[in-house]
Amino acid sequence: MKAPDGKYIGSVKVGPKGQIVIPKDVRDMFGIDTGDTLIILADAQKGIALERFSVFSGIADKIFQGRAKEVYPEQTEEDSMHFAHAIKEAEEGADESD
Repeated sequence: MKAPDGKYIGSVKVGPKGQIVIPKDVRDMFGIDTGDTLIILADAQKGIALERFSVFSGIADKIFQGRAKEVYPEQTEEDSMHFAHAIKEAEEGADESD
């Protein structure tokens, strides 16, 4: 069964070094290119998500601009700031590994 436009379902295998290959259709769908940095979000109850780092960097910038309720209305200001700081720390770590 083919997924609707803008959707994808498939499977990937974890290699011996813990790596996965993001299918080309998905990379094309999200504009992910070789060398792009992705952020991984993990929640023991909700699962794992991957997203382009630029998306979360933009969210962190909005939070730092005082627009946290615009971005995450259900979260406290404190939780949003903690999240934004974690994104920026991850960004610094990604820059150091390049």
